[in-house]
Amino acid sequence: MPERESSRAVPEAVVHYPNRSREPEHETAVHRALAQRIAALLGIEFIGQYRPGERYAQRLYVVPSGTLVGREQAQALGLASELDLFGGLVPEPFIETKAITHPLIGPQASAPRGWSHAFTDRVADSVLPGFTAFSLADAREAGLRLLEHGAARLKPVRATGGRGQVTFKNRDELEQALQALDTHELAACGLVLEDNLEHVTTFSVGQVRVGGQIATYYGTQRLSPDNRGEQVYGGSDLVVVRGGFDALLDIELPERTRLAVSQAQAYDEAAIACYPGLLASRRNYDIAEGMDGEGQPRSGVLEQSWRIGGASSAEIAALEAFAADPGLRAVQASSLELYGSQAEPPPGATVLFRGEDAEVGFITKCATVKPHDDL
Repeated sequence: MPERESSRAVPEAVVHYPNRSREPEHETAVHRALAQRIAALLGIEFIGQYRPGERYAQRLYVVPSGTLVGREQAQALGLASELDLFGGLVPEPFIETKAITHPLIGPQASAPRGWSHAFTDRVADSVLPGFTAFSLADAREAGLRLLEHGAARLKPVRATGGRGQVTFKNRDELEQALQALDTHELAACGLVLEDNLEHVTTFSVGQVRVGGQIATYYGTQRLSPDNRGEQVYGGSDLVVVRGGFDALLDIELPERTRLAVSQAQAYDEAAIACYPGLLASRRNYDIAEGMDGEGQPRSGVLEQSWRIGGASSAEIAALEAFAADPGLRAVQASSLELYGSQAEPPPGATVLFRGEDAEVGFITKCATVKPHDDL
């Protein structure tokens, strides 16, 4: 895998690389629009969609839609450091998933090549009690250990938005959930089992690095009704500061938010230290706070995202604001996903997509940014 720092020439052109197997039209359009805006931030040319196998005369800055995996992809794209992409590159597939968050049940447990015991040791105080398993036997033992302290949750590692998760309160419910698993998927990708929280608040903490700029944020997600009336992701509201995690911790924060930021920072630093070859210029962490099965307050990182995401339009809008005003210290930035042709973007919003999508119907995706009043 490439080194994180490189003395090689800086990128000369930006490409959009839709590398996920399935991607809705509106997401492809937004990613392309953000790649164009990143090119403007970097002061270089945007040359369209990356075409695998083509020889490029320019050194590329890549905006992939999914996390890149492996040495071969890094070499093919010419990636040498986080300065060469917006998103992330991991040495092994499991590293991009929530599987890395928890320890195995013991030293003899099944594990994929490249598993880091050091990482799970370092983040133990920043995540919820839980385990990762790559076999039915290990998953069963993990579930039984967690049941000693109350209800627990089984989570497929590649699912998003809570899909496929099962809460179990006793041995029979655990066994029923385990029997429904795909054992091949389990062995290849793993499974997370962790304490189930009630009365949950989920924080979003992240950081983006583009060119010489670094911006770090905390925020929350919104739900909105889609064109079928179902509650789905409707955008993110962020407070973004110029600089790293320490700059974010320097501002006045509620104690709950401060703990979430500190836990995200610890997780981030451990990942970079323990997984050589990991590159991430876009980092986003979900942190849950709630009450466990014994009535005790708990807070911990649930998972990471090292790829362009729903909040990225707000992230890029914040970077643009910082580039335009060197004295600006912090902004409030929001991404919005509005359903239906009657839903209008707010005044001053930057519209990235507005139109009919084959999968979700009419949707508007936009971003807003303004100075943060308290700073």
